[in-house]
Amino acid sequence: MKNFSLLAIILVLGMAFVFTSCGGTRVARVAPDTQIDLSGRWNATDSQLVAEEMIRDVLSRPWIGNFTSANNRQPVVVVGEVRNRSSEHIETLIFTRDLERELINSGRVRFVASSAERPELRAERMDQQLHASAESMRRLGQELGADFLLTGVITTTTDQLRNRRVIFYQTNMELTNLETNERVWIGQKRIMKDITQPRRRI
Repeated sequence: MKNFSLLAIILVLGMAFVFTSCGGTRVARVAPDTQIDLSGRWNATDSQLVAEEMIRDVLSRPWIGNFTSANNRQPVVVVGEVRNRSSEHIETLIFTRDLERELINSGRVRFVASSAERPELRAERMDQQLHASAESMRRLGQELGADFLLTGVITTTTDQLRNRRVIFYQTNMELTNLETNERVWIGQKRIMKDITQPRRRI
C-alpha cells in the first residue's frame, strides 16, 4: 500500500512538471537582423528596411551632385520630425535613428544633431566656458548649420473582412533646402501586409 501511494505521488508530480513545462513562457535569443512578424503591425524590420531604401534613393538623386559641384563640399543634413499619422502606435524615434545611421554611414553627407538634441549640447558648451581649461573648452558660436532638412510622415490604410486583414503602410519623406525652402527630393516607400488569423471556435 505504501509503495502504491509513493508511486501515485511520483506520477502526480511528474505530470505537474510536464504540464508546467509545456505551458511556461519560452524565450529564445535570435540575431537582431532576424525578420520576425508576430502581429502584422509596423516593427523594427519595417523601420530598418524603409530607412535603408529611403536613404539609398535620396543619395542617388541629382541634388547631391548639384550641391557638391556648386559649393565644393558635402551637404550638411539634419533629420527633422517624422510624424505618425497611422492607425497604430509607431515609435518614430527608432525610425529616425535608422535614417540617421544610414546617412552617416553613407559618407556622402555631413550630419548634425537634431533640434531636440541641441539644447543639451549647448548647455555642455556653456558649462565648459565656466569650468574647462582655455585649451580644452569648445568655443561658442561655432555650430555647423544644416543645408537640408529631412522630414517625413507614416500613414496606414486597413481593410478587413472577417478573419483577414490587409494593412497598407505608406512612408513619405521630403528633403528641403533650408535657405531657399526648395524641395529637392521626395521619396515614398510602401509596405503591404496580408494577415489571416485563425477563426475562434465557439
